[in-house]
Amino acid sequence: RSSYSLILGFESVVVAQLRPSPTLIVSHTYHSLILLLDKMLQSLLPILLLSSSADVGAAFQLPLSATRQHHRHISNQYHLPTTLQASSDGDNKAMDFLRKKGRIGGAANMDFANAMGLDESPSGGTKSSYHEDGFKNVRKSKSSYIPCTISGVIDDMSDPFPFTSSGSQWQGITDRVMGGVSNGSLSRETIGGKLANVLRGNVSLENDGGFIQMATDLSLEPNVDVFVDALEYDGVELEVYCEGTGVEEEFNVHLRTPACERQNSSYRSTFPIRPGQWATVRLPWSGFEGYGPGPDGSPFMASIRRLGVVSIGEAKEVVLAVGQIGFYNVI
Repeated sequence: RSSYSLILGFESVVVAQLRPSPTLIVSHTYHSLILLLDKMLQSLLPILLLSSSADVGAAFQLPLSATRQHHRHISNQYHLPTTLQASSDGDNKAMDFLRKKGRIGGAANMDFANAMGLDESPSGGTKSSYHEDGFKNVRKSKSSYIPCTISGVIDDMSDPFPFTSSGSQWQGITDRVMGGVSNGSLSRETIGGKLANVLRGNVSLENDGGFIQMATDLSLEPNVDVFVDALEYDGVELEVYCEGTGVEEEFNVHLRTPACERQNSSYRSTFPIRPGQWATVRLPWSGFEGYGPGPDGSPFMASIRRLGVVSIGEAKEVVLAVGQIGFYNVI
């Protein structure tokens, strides 16, 4: 019996066997065919080694130890170049490095302790794949989402973090580009009995800083229009929860509109909540005040690019959760 092993990547092996009948007399032609296949395998092997293999190993249900043994056997049999033999170890080291940095695997977390970003700017935003149930950041096709201005829902936490249920994506932003030293992390977890986005961190007023926030753009088609028209609604509604030592804690919702000329410009509304219990908060458009060049002194118009839930202006430890957020109408 003659056996030939094809290695696809570094952790998957497909074994193709030629099993001549015991009664078959090996002819010259058959022997020539074997030699030809042997040469073809040797010429194709370096190419096959460069292909991806994660699904192939699973399909054939080969244990990892077995695939590594086959890899070593074929490496020795066909005298693979040193660079190809060494690349498996190099790949493993690279994967270990990425895991430590939180870029892959279920341990990835949105820790933007050292991230930098203006209050409403995209710079410094850190996107995450952390979910309490593990690595789940698989996004649906764009056509599967309903725009938030049609459904009224920005996020109900039904899609894998960091994606919203309306097709956008959460990110964390701090004051560090301004020289501040605030830090934080953003995750999807159960808190107070409800699945939510949880913003944890420390707000510091040092160096004229003083905020951390979770933020998301709202447009499902930013290549067409980065703003969404929410004029048919009366304001923003969110379910929130916090931890703290005071009787009440205050937080903000910040909105960016076409009037926001600078990265630190926004329309803001402040709301108080009691620590340790979930609350539904409604913020009418009339309650949003302009800050910074453009919005300052200009009335709010509900054409919105970005929404942020912010802890700002007070030095404190922050645990702030958002369980659902969207628009509302007064009936």
